[in-house]
Amino acid sequence: MRVGVTGASGLIGEALTQSLEQRGDTVVRFVRPSTPHSPGLTIHWDPSRSLVDESELRALGRLDAVVNLAGVGIGDRRWAARHKQVILSSRVQSTALLARVAQSLGEGLGLVLSASAVGWYGDRGDEQLDESASAGRGFLAEVCRAWEEATQPVSDLGVPVAHLRTGIVLSARAGALARQLPMFRVGLGATVGSGRQWMSPIALSDEVRAIEWVLDRGLTGPINLVAPAPVTNTTFTRLLASALHRPSFLRVPKVAVRVALGREMADELLLASQRAVPRRLLESGFEFLSPDAAAALSRELSFA
Repeated sequence: MRVGVTGASGLIGEALTQSLEQRGDTVVRFVRPSTPHSPGLTIHWDPSRSLVDESELRALGRLDAVVNLAGVGIGDRRWAARHKQVILSSRVQSTALLARVAQSLGEGLGLVLSASAVGWYGDRGDEQLDESASAGRGFLAEVCRAWEEATQPVSDLGVPVAHLRTGIVLSARAGALARQLPMFRVGLGATVGSGRQWMSPIALSDEVRAIEWVLDRGLTGPINLVAPAPVTNTTFTRLLASALHRPSFLRVPKVAVRVALGREMADELLLASQRAVPRRLLESGFEFLSPDAAAALSRELSFA
């Protein structure tokens, strides 16, 4: 297959492009004009200015699919008003620009897999959330809703669209787990808040395999990319500490988290509860290499 990938330099994008190429697919990377060099085929674009190189698209001819992973990290810095706008616009603008790509390629685009997140469901306590669950409230829920709605012009052109609602991607090399490891390795890992909030992790290796599964089978609509067994924060803390052979008796009070990150960011990133399950993946026959947090941690930490 010939697959376009946006956000190819990110945690998921880098792992996905490597996997696609290893299995024999051709990857076409969407890169900004200022990118000095990128391996293989490239399409230059600038979502902030709604620009894409039409001549490169015409020369390309066809893409069997585009996997859209572009977007500024949500946990990279505190949520000042300006940064919240960047989080939103980086996702909506890149996704909206895919309609231009689809229009230029005409019938030369087969499928769009567009990133989203389980933040779409908001803070839902103990409620089990499959893809039929309603949208939630809060900043991240609003971002995810706008992110998914931005694909409508692509759908209007007759291109099938899948929304990849990803949970917490576990990798020892980058992302949330990598940021936690230094504290846990010195025995200072801690439960956050009450610890009763649910988390929906997935190993990076399974994230990539799941995206390829959706791609190969042409699945469309919302698809939760999470492991089948969500865990509470208390359980995850204990499992991570145990995997590193360290204690896990500390707790960070809710008020301390809010002081450190700001109330909104703390409440939505660390204190919100999302008990998401991958109903559609399981019904389609997908088999996880790491079906729970313990297996995911064991697998991903082995790559550290």
